[in-house]
Amino acid sequence: MAKVILDKNRKKRLEEGHPWIYKSEIAGTEGAITPGDLVEVTDHRGKPLGTGYYNENSQITVRLLSHGVVEEMDERFFASRFRDCLRHRDRFVGGDAYRLVYGEADFLPGLIVDRFADILVVQILTLGMDRRRDEIVSALVEVLSPAGIYERSDVSVRLLEGLEETTGVLYGECPRHVTVSENGLKLKVDIEQGQKTGYFFDQRENRASIAPLMTGWGERSGIELQDVEGTRRPVNKNGKVVDFPYWDGATVLECFSHTGSFTLHACAYGAKKVTCLDISAHAIESARENVSLNGFDDRVEFVVADAFDYLRENVKGLEERKRRSEGTSKVDTSVPMPAGGGRSWDVVILDPPAFAKARAAVKGAVRGYKDINLHGMKLVSEGGYLVTASCSYHMKPDLFLDTIHEAARDAGKTLRLIEWQAAGKDHPQLLGVEEGHYLKFAIFEVRSR
Repeated sequence: MAKVILDKNRKKRLEEGHPWIYKSEIAGTEGAITPGDLVEVTDHRGKPLGTGYYNENSQITVRLLSHGVVEEMDERFFASRFRDCLRHRDRFVGGDAYRLVYGEADFLPGLIVDRFADILVVQILTLGMDRRRDEIVSALVEVLSPAGIYERSDVSVRLLEGLEETTGVLYGECPRHVTVSENGLKLKVDIEQGQKTGYFFDQRENRASIAPLMTGWGERSGIELQDVEGTRRPVNKNGKVVDFPYWDGATVLECFSHTGSFTLHACAYGAKKVTCLDISAHAIESARENVSLNGFDDRVEFVVADAFDYLRENVKGLEERKRRSEGTSKVDTSVPMPAGGGRSWDVVILDPPAFAKARAAVKGAVRGYKDINLHGMKLVSEGGYLVTASCSYHMKPDLFLDTIHEAARDAGKTLRLIEWQAAGKDHPQLLGVEEGHYLKFAIFEVRSR
């Protein structure tokens, strides 16, 4: 096996658990190396540091597979690693829908595998893994016996490895749509045209965490439980019994809904009414199907719109309504209220796509996150909740919280942090690998100053 010798003055990231070796950290090589080959990695004194695979065309030239010796990336190697992945998910996640392989955090850098019951979706990101596509498929068949394996390697990061984007069936038969279960809810997933691999498993636990926010709102509407003919019944302020079963539920706005997963959870936990919004008509159609699949049609309205515009429009309407209610001389009441604006919700959920996919985009991302959070919290009813997330790795946790804090200051709001979480248990994190710590999820109580 050829050797890669690391520079004497490099940072000791490898010894701290990071599996990437950059071109600038390499002092030299010994032996002939074809891109994708396994190589032994040593320090400048010749001390063995592990085994990785090599691609001189990538800035990340070596990706470490083990701090020991790996003789071959064959079917046996992958089957052993996949069994380890399966044991972890069986222990901590359960069910049959989750991220089975999470790249570096599962000691398989450059490989993603999502499980949708008996269908697997594979994403191959690097040349080293691309060369072992057949071995990967064979090992997955051996360990999981799937009905089909579909590849979604249609990601631009492959270009950095000298690879083309590709999709298609790798094994068996793969229907375009598969139905799986998450937290007791049914989800129809489009594995061919859905974002990434079709679904975002990383928010599973976070979606479940909104349960306490969905009930306890009836009193605000003047509804109380009273004894009516020997039975405790909800009664409104006019003394009439309320028959609507979700009288105590929250009104909820979910922005950037994708497949409507937060909407489904909100309904399951007792929400009264949910507004499900996405800029993509395809995404809204997927959300609509999932809502129907779970029998929540009567409590969900769907909106195809840009979230930034929708939030601003409703804030503008609220501010106009407030001016009119105050009766100031500057208000021209002959001008009609803005159409469609001026709504507020008990809970506003913001789960946008990554605004910063590179370090250079952070400044613009900060503006974007501040904008949606500022307008989002303005639309939260007094004492309600803002649920907000960022999946931009370059948006560090402290920066994300500082950005939301600045938005609260400008909005005249006081925020109380109720929940702070990261990605779920099927997305484990390696200490020393900051790139895996990408997801930030928070729930804030919102009060006016």
